[in-house]
Amino acid sequence: MKRQRWVALLIIAALIAAGVWTIIQSRSSEEKESVGAIHVGATAPIFELTTIQGQKVRLADYKGQVVVINFWASWCGPCVQEMPLIDRIHQTQAPEVTTLFINVGESKGTVVDYLESQHFSFPVSIDITGKVSGLYGITGLPATFIIDESGVIRRAVLGEITDYSQLESWVENAKSPLEGSNS
Repeated sequence: MKRQRWVALLIIAALIAAGVWTIIQSRSSEEKESVGAIHVGATAPIFELTTIQGQKVRLADYKGQVVVINFWASWCGPCVQEMPLIDRIHQTQAPEVTTLFINVGESKGTVVDYLESQHFSFPVSIDITGKVSGLYGITGLPATFIIDESGVIRRAVLGEITDYSQLESWVENAKSPLEGSNS
């Protein structure tokens, strides 16, 4: 009798956890006006990292271009799921749009192994200390920011991007001047 009670309690707890997880996932994939302390319309924090190939990446070097920044990790299921969509932007929109893939907290060996296993060839920087993700107020992965040509954050998305046409639309919108701006 006692065992049946425990099993019933475990099932109820699992159902509650699944419900909470579903609610969190549905909310996290929605477009956000802010992620952490970063708000749409704010100037993107400037940073410098090095790619796993040894090249310096400075956000300031991309002023005048639309930039898509994607924070991810190989252990993050939603990151892995959305990566082909963001890679597609990288493949089809360059050089007009720059895509910066920033791995959060993993070793270079882990990142290289993952990229090779998935046949991705885009440049990746590693934010091993979490300093850059901290600047962007990242509280979970994946997190994606679309920055316009003047360095203003036009879209901040916490959670998996599942719709390529929506992502493409956000990128296209970032190519247009903000309403009320003189640019």
